[in-house]
Amino acid sequence: MKLFHVSEDFTIGRFEPRPSPSTNITLGVCVWSIAETHLANYLLPRNCPRICFRRGPQTTESDAERFLTGATHVVALPADWLERVRTTRLALYEMPLESFFEADAEAGYWISREAVEPAAMTTIDGALDALLRSGAEVRVVQDFWPLRDAVIGSSLRFSIIRARNAPLRTT
Repeated sequence: MKLFHVSEDFTIGRFEPRPSPSTNITLGVCVWSIAETHLANYLLPRNCPRICFRRGPQTTESDAERFLTGATHVVALPADWLERVRTTRLALYEMPLESFFEADAEAGYWISREAVEPAAMTTIDGALDALLRSGAEVRVVQDFWPLRDAVIGSSLRFSIIRARNAPLRTT
């Protein structure tokens, strides 16, 4: 198993614990990392809105056919973010496992209560290429909101990240 932290900052030599960036998760101060199984959800510019989904144990066959159409993991993003995703450079920090514990298995979140020095850092020159290489199916949507609403109402496992940065709702 591997843990990662994805950033647009290439100068991080030590990750210090800090408050959760999400108001939905209150775990106190910590260093965040993501399990390799969920890495594709984060191979995008930090502020890029995205809808990430996959089959789960409760997923119905009709939802799998409707949403996955043969894919195992989908990452959907708004069309107006495509060029930024294509050209964004990312720093992929591999995190040492020692002080981390699983905070949310569904989301792939792992946290450490202590400062962490990354084990390694790799530069990703094009986020879109890295996302495509990850095995996730990338879908570009003209309107973020109908897919978001449909996925929330489905039986899929999903994560909706940075929705506040999506273009305004038109429907």
